[in-house]
Amino acid sequence: MSLTIVSWIYLYAAILLEVTGTYFIKLSEGFSRPLPSLCVLLFYGISFWLMSLAVRKIDLGIAYAIWSGIGITAITIIGTVIFKEPITIKKIISIGIIMIGVISLNLDPMSS
Repeated sequence: MSLTIVSWIYLYAAILLEVTGTYFIKLSEGFSRPLPSLCVLLFYGISFWLMSLAVRKIDLGIAYAIWSGIGITAITIIGTVIFKEPITIKKIISIGIIMIGVISLNLDPMSS
């Protein structure tokens, strides 16, 4: 498997762990609950490490745009489905705009 493909796997694993860490932020209740608080640190730490491996072959701006775009979308869905947070037309449109930006960056022939 090429290093570039491995870098994309690292990026998507980093995103998954960052989203999981963010989920545990909510459960930590302001870092007042020890186990969820520890999970935040663990998942974010591994996520940052994987991101550092991913950006060896993927442009930093591209990697970060994908990370944040997918992360925002996933956390909004989790917030709505699991935590019963309200979903509004404004949120949907805003996430759509973010995703258009991420897709647009990936269509750039000069990107990794």
